[in-house]
Amino acid sequence: MNKKEINEIKKNFSDDCGFFTVNRVITAFVDSEKNIKCKTNQLYNIIPQDESELIMINLKKVLSGRIGANLLEYGFPKDAYLEGGSQQLLYSTLKSRLNDDEAVDSFLNAIVEKVEYVSTYTIFAAHCTYSVLNKNSTGELDDEADSDYNFIITAICPVDLRIDGLIYNEELNAIAKKESSDRIVGLPTDGFLYPLFNDRAADVNGVLYYTKNAKKPNTSVIEELLGCEFVMTGQNEKAVFHSILGNVVGDELDYDLITTVNDKIQDLIAQSAHETEVTTVDNVKLSSILWEAGVSQDKLEHLPQVYEQAMGDKPMTAVNLVDKKTVVSVPSITVNIGKDAVDKVKTRMVDGRKCLVIALDDPEISINGLEMQLGSVDE
Repeated sequence: MNKKEINEIKKNFSDDCGFFTVNRVITAFVDSEKNIKCKTNQLYNIIPQDESELIMINLKKVLSGRIGANLLEYGFPKDAYLEGGSQQLLYSTLKSRLNDDEAVDSFLNAIVEKVEYVSTYTIFAAHCTYSVLNKNSTGELDDEADSDYNFIITAICPVDLRIDGLIYNEELNAIAKKESSDRIVGLPTDGFLYPLFNDRAADVNGVLYYTKNAKKPNTSVIEELLGCEFVMTGQNEKAVFHSILGNVVGDELDYDLITTVNDKIQDLIAQSAHETEVTTVDNVKLSSILWEAGVSQDKLEHLPQVYEQAMGDKPMTAVNLVDKKTVVSVPSITVNIGKDAVDKVKTRMVDGRKCLVIALDDPEISINGLEMQLGSVDE
């Protein structure tokens, strides 16, 4: 699914949308010993509004975040289509429309059995229907639906025990210790949508996985439950990118080169902001970026081999490679540099020592919250 397709579902994922419907919702609370302590399966339209609104927030959250970081599309391997495979489980659940208790139990039991979780959690799953409107010759939507996209969306949410200290007790009209505790359901840490919405139609051969923590997704959901091959996280991809730069550039890797490469990739992302596909950087694009940043041709000759050893023929997701701010660190000192101030910082040799030099163009400097006038700086 590209950005346009995800945004279409997310935009219309609402009770106020006339061509989107949440049909049935199942909820289940799972304790720390992998026991389903309670379970409900009901029509969405009979759920009290204050509860349904909170359920909707959790489900819609599964469609949030950056593609390639928080949202990852996976295709099913061949064995997922066999009896007992993950694709077959999801397909059976979809076809049941959550009306079949046996299918629902199989679905919930698979989650409980295969997902590793650090705490108690709640499962929200819904069967939804989105009426896909026709597009006219100008690309605008008509009033008539061309087909229905039926899907299952699932959110896995942590449940935390909250024990408040002192409260105001209205009955006693006094400040007193709260005697009971609450189990609060948080926003989802993991979730998935099945089937995919590709080319504005259902694609049963893949699943969209959501993770709150792009740096550390729950691989048990991906590999064990969804039966897919886990790909590297955004953090891993950045580490591989840094390794490629280090192996290719070597001793030419300095402050100016690092910040220039970062800026050029950010520019690449900005230029393709309105495109539907995720911006990627492959061997050819990286070579062009490094050449424009000043890397010598001799060093660039090694890039194809280094890149292939690290990534094969797979491109890297651009948003995973860049930093919004530049952080320069040496022992006991860390300097955070915003994007607009990168050119105010240079490396220079001062009295035979390599130094980080910051241009103090602003007449006011703040140190520990105290303003110091530029004129009082020692010359």
